[in-house]
Amino acid sequence: MKNFVVKTIANAGALAVAVWLLDKITLTGDSTAKEAGTLIVVALVFGLVNFLVKPIVKVLTFPLFILTLGLITLVVNALMLLLTSWVCGKLHLSFHVEGFWTAVLGGLIISVVSWALHMILPDED
Repeated sequence: MKNFVVKTIANAGALAVAVWLLDKITLTGDSTAKEAGTLIVVALVFGLVNFLVKPIVKVLTFPLFILTLGLITLVVNALMLLLTSWVCGKLHLSFHVEGFWTAVLGGLIISVVSWALHMILPDED
């Protein structure tokens, strides 16, 4: 359970940095508290998308991983971010990613920040 909370906090922090750095990734709310709550829910959706969909996509695109020496990971991360944006739209959450290239850059930012936060935050290991 502790590991799940740490991963959710890391995802929320990484998403917050991406929202802050990129104008085309938006998160809106009436107040700071509502934005923080929305950010936590978006982090949960993002974690769920990465847990359920990303492994399937990685298996299906395995030859491309080999062919591109892993650079296709940027595209897969962008697609997961776009899927999160779509799901959040269906759930009426105020999170939106505008465009594929924004998603690529956002996915890169989220990956780097999430990795850094996982190094800092306590874990079960």
